[in-house]
Amino acid sequence: MILHFTKMHGLGNDFVVIDATAQAFQPNAALLARLTDRHFGVGCDQVLVIDPPPATDVDFGYRIYNADGSESGQCLNGSRCVARFVRERGLSARSSVKVRTQTSVLELETLADGRVRVNTGVPQFAPDAIPLAGFARAERYSIALPDGSRLSCGAVSMGNPHAVILTDDIETAPVAEIGAALQQHAAFPQRVNAGFLQIVDAAHAKLRVFERGAGETLACGSGACGAMAVGRLWGLLGAQVEMSLRGGKLALQWEGGDAPLWMTGPAQTVFEGSIEWPK
Repeated sequence: MILHFTKMHGLGNDFVVIDATAQAFQPNAALLARLTDRHFGVGCDQVLVIDPPPATDVDFGYRIYNADGSESGQCLNGSRCVARFVRERGLSARSSVKVRTQTSVLELETLADGRVRVNTGVPQFAPDAIPLAGFARAERYSIALPDGSRLSCGAVSMGNPHAVILTDDIETAPVAEIGAALQQHAAFPQRVNAGFLQIVDAAHAKLRVFERGAGETLACGSGACGAMAVGRLWGLLGAQVEMSLRGGKLALQWEGGDAPLWMTGPAQTVFEGSIEWPK
């Protein structure tokens, strides 16, 4: 069979997007490996699948597969690409659509300048919602690392788990070492996205993220939202923040409490392609 796909990116966080609205599609490990491999395949951080609506309260289903074959509950950079994809493909003529992921319902609004604004929901700090095992709720957690040292971090769910580590300089932060160590840690039973947050001022911050199932990426939308929420919880960030990631900048807004956190940023189509794959 011929599998058609679209290569897209949101701030360099890149995706292979597959339209499953007309025909059911279920990837296997071998296909995911070929799609995500940057040397012998197409190459991407995640594979995104757009499905028919699974319920009457949404316009589309939205599945996210990591490069290691695991399925993720959330990808906010990917959600902006989904919004652009359904508009470009004529799957929806409306500027605002709702999609359901494994864990969340997202409202996606395409703005006049081409950027996409996403209602990412309310940040969840309760340990059982993250999930974070063995801790009572706190603003900061002390995590024992395998080398005997301890790591101070915040934790939040944005539909997927995030640990946020404050750093003086993201360029020298041990992103790969600590990010990899946290993937096997008992405190994070579903693994975790590790964000390294540098505060510039109350309205500006920098971030690098080691994503579960993908490693460090050029940008992580849910990681940016989680870092903003934790930074605001710590009293270091205000209600509107420009978050700089290696792939570009996101505009974030959160009034706190039970208000939803909004993310605004770009999405780009790179090319259309197809591969031959046995049924």
